[in-house]
Amino acid sequence: MGIAFVSRLRRPLGLLLIPAMLAACSGGLTPPDDIDGAGVSAIAPVADMGDTGGNASTYAVGEPIGRVGEVDAALVEPVAEKKRLPMIDSDEAMGISDPMQASSGVLRVPEDGVNMDEGLGVGRVEGLAEAQANEIAEGNATQVVVDGIGTDTPQQIGQPQTIPMSDAGTELGTAESDGYLRVPDKATTRRRQAADGEQQVAFLPRLENPMQIPETMGGMPASEKACRQRLQRLGVKFRDVPRIARGRSCGIDWPVELSGLSGGIQIKPAAQVNCQITEAFAHWVKQELVPSARMRYLSGVSAIHQMSSYSCRTMNSQKGAAMSEHAKGNAIDVGKIVLKNGKAITIEKKGFFAFREKGLLKAVRGDSCKYFSTVLGPGSDRFHKDHFHFDLRARKSGYRHCSL
Repeated sequence: MGIAFVSRLRRPLGLLLIPAMLAACSGGLTPPDDIDGAGVSAIAPVADMGDTGGNASTYAVGEPIGRVGEVDAALVEPVAEKKRLPMIDSDEAMGISDPMQASSGVLRVPEDGVNMDEGLGVGRVEGLAEAQANEIAEGNATQVVVDGIGTDTPQQIGQPQTIPMSDAGTELGTAESDGYLRVPDKATTRRRQAADGEQQVAFLPRLENPMQIPETMGGMPASEKACRQRLQRLGVKFRDVPRIARGRSCGIDWPVELSGLSGGIQIKPAAQVNCQITEAFAHWVKQELVPSARMRYLSGVSAIHQMSSYSCRTMNSQKGAAMSEHAKGNAIDVGKIVLKNGKAITIEKKGFFAFREKGLLKAVRGDSCKYFSTVLGPGSDRFHKDHFHFDLRARKSGYRHCSL
């Protein structure tokens, strides 16, 4: 029974001994009450040692706090003085030496300004605005300079430098001192070209030749250019004339003035027509009229007298009638044919014994339907008793009216 009592008593005693042992082992970790008192050494700031700025502190090791003034010199470890950097926003960093300047908040700029190029070691560079200002001041400006913009009396300052013009520019003319445009003649142009002695590398299109102006710039359409090239191959003598416009019913967009055909045949007077009727007429003369004349008279054609080309009128000049093809420059009337041997053949009804003349007129009149859509002449009606009428009227059915 006594043994049982002792075993029961061990358990509570063991539980009490464990905390006591832990407390005994950890007693050395508890800091003494006077760790920062007079009896324990600590690190404490000491007085300034040789620092004139008053912002840095040195420290003495081995002396308690509160006895800095009495610390032994042997126990103080002197700290080497280090170069102090100025505060980033201080007066010293901003280069301000005057306290009044810093207090006023105004930064003074040197009288000659801040030269960043000099600070970077770069030479002075003349700006575009400065260069133009110097040109204007010396009168060497390449552009026209106007003073007084926004006022009632603007004035030009100085004269721009002369820009050399090409040959085409010279032909277009130059402005004289009085402000008017002067167009030099061909002799003057040749003299200027000889004086220059330079090779022309670029030319502007001649205004009197619409074939050189692009169609996108209002120039001649490609179909009109092609037609004129065919006329040149046929040996037709013509020239382009200004557009003819008289309202909606009359006019020719791209007229030509027909003055001659291949073989030296003259058109008297010169006829103003469109290019299409000119081409058809040239084919008819070359392939029908001239061969028929040579076969019957052993002579070629010298001249063709036309009675009407462009004319703003109705058909047969009758009131209320439809507009004639002459109003579009799409027709031509032939009144007389002159051969190279001097014989003149008028277009009219011939007598019984005029066999050769009747044969010639009948042949050319019958073959002309291959070239024109309308052919009228003596015997057709009273309006065409003295001439041949040829036109290229476009009909929806493609019908050709050839009155024989």
